Amino acid sequence: MISGTGRAGRSTAPLLAPVTDRDDDTFSFERLLGSRGFHRIAGTDEAGRGPLAGPVVAAAVILPTDCDYRLFRDSKKTSALQRGRLREHLLQIGAAVGIGIVDAATIDRINILQASLQAMAASIDDLADQGAAPDFVLVDGTFLIPKTIDQQSLVKGDSRSASISAASIIAKITRDEIMADLHERYPGYDFAGNKGYPTRHHRQAIRQFGPSPVHRLSFSGVKEFVSAAR
Repeated sequence: MISGTGRAGRSTAPLLAPVTDRDDDTFSFERLLGSRGFHRIAGTDEAGRGPLAGPVVAAAVILPTDCDYRLFRDSKKTSALQRGRLREHLLQIGAAVGIGIVDAATIDRINILQASLQAMAASIDDLADQGAAPDFVLVDGTFLIPKTIDQQSLVKGDSRSASISAASIIAKITRDEIMADLHERYPGYDFAGNKGYPTRHHRQAIRQFGPSPVHRLSFSGVKEFVSAAR
């Protein structure tokens, strides 16, 4: 088990061993932690590390122990319709859901990795604000979040832990909704369609109009055109 140190860093301890070798048992980490005395196990993941515009958004989810964990898988493997239905299902079964958002200006200031970890930490804080503070966190990826809480990083966690998978779904939906709102404010960039990712049309719009106030000015593909916005 890894305990958080209050700062982000690499996980050097061995990963928790799941209680089964079955590839489809994505609740084995949560089950093992429950057997070790943890009662509120959250999975956390982020969406939006690669786009040229918009925030990075993280979610944290605590699934009920009696849920059908097989419903939840990596958000990249689900359609928008499926993700919407799964969000409704999470609300119906009483899952605890927290959200953390870090804007483009902060991403430029602290870099996308630190912003992603900060967003995940904020999603844990949001759970606590709702009276659902976790006692253990499963973190997608290689790094720990900057929280003094028991936690474990899981590489490819969104395909190994149902809690992380559920978090990835919520993070993706939330960010897509934010980008749809930003499209209304800055329609020339087609944020509703590209979600801020570097599509051909998006790159052409940056060249034509320069970056918007929600572009990540430190990112390649944007920083070359910063002067055009001034």
